[in-house]
Amino acid sequence: MDIRFNNDVAVVDWQRASELFFLVGWGHRSLGDIEATFKKSTYVRFAYVNDILIGFGRTVDDGKYYASIVDLVVHPEFQGHGVGTSILAYLKDSLEGYIFTTLTTAVGKESFYENQGWKKQSTSFIWPRSARQEKDNT
Repeated sequence: MDIRFNNDVAVVDWQRASELFFLVGWGHRSLGDIEATFKKSTYVRFAYVNDILIGFGRTVDDGKYYASIVDLVVHPEFQGHGVGTSILAYLKDSLEGYIFTTLTTAVGKESFYENQGWKKQSTSFIWPRSARQEKDNT
């Protein structure tokens, strides 16, 4: 499998990105909103097979101290093939100068991040904005 990576938001098929969010169970997200958030992110990474988007991730940060890796999504058929690992490593390494780098996992995906060396925090909190967030954090 030939996986190609790039950081170019100008060539992304945002319809496909929206489909990937839905495929991993994160619901519907509008194309315009997805594109806008990725364009505001300091670092982005996209994965392609045969020029078809199969995964992506991005960062949210303050430019100096605090950064988060968000929206790490890989098509279910390509999970377990190193795509997510590669995207995560690129984003983490891009944030090298920050003093605090975090991420929030999807429920059931904690071991993926632990296997990459991420440490679970016991002091973080969430203000639930949906019934699903409330359920996932009880």
